[in-house]
Amino acid sequence: MKLQISSRLAIFALIELASEPERQISVSEIGEKYGVSAHHLAKVMHTLGRAGLVRSIRGVGGGYSFSGNARRTTLLDVIMLFEDATMSDRELEKNADSTAAEWALGRILFEIDDTAKATLGSITIATMLKQIARRKGAVDLKTVVG
Repeated sequence: MKLQISSRLAIFALIELASEPERQISVSEIGEKYGVSAHHLAKVMHTLGRAGLVRSIRGVGGGYSFSGNARRTTLLDVIMLFEDATMSDRELEKNADSTAAEWALGRILFEIDDTAKATLGSITIATMLKQIARRKGAVDLKTVVG
């Protein structure tokens, strides 16, 4: 499964915001960290706001803050805001008229997508934060020991 840039940006933004929930972070600050335009990221943040995952604070020192539940919000929840990750009945019917090899490959790819969706649906923002903290700890340890 290949994710659209909007989905990736949304996940990165939520991780940034959820890692410091008391802090407001500007779109430009997040965009600068990930090397993306503030304009594109602003559209993503607007969608996340409509979904109740972030809230916007205006004015000096404003920005966005995380307002979702990091233990309940899964990567699939975020991805589904930006793309359709489901195979439609029409696509399945279209595969029914194909050759046996085309049908078999289509079924395998469908199963792979299903597995990816199940995995993404089991990983929360909180889980991602723990993974990042573990990696940072390992990187910090390597610099101290190495």
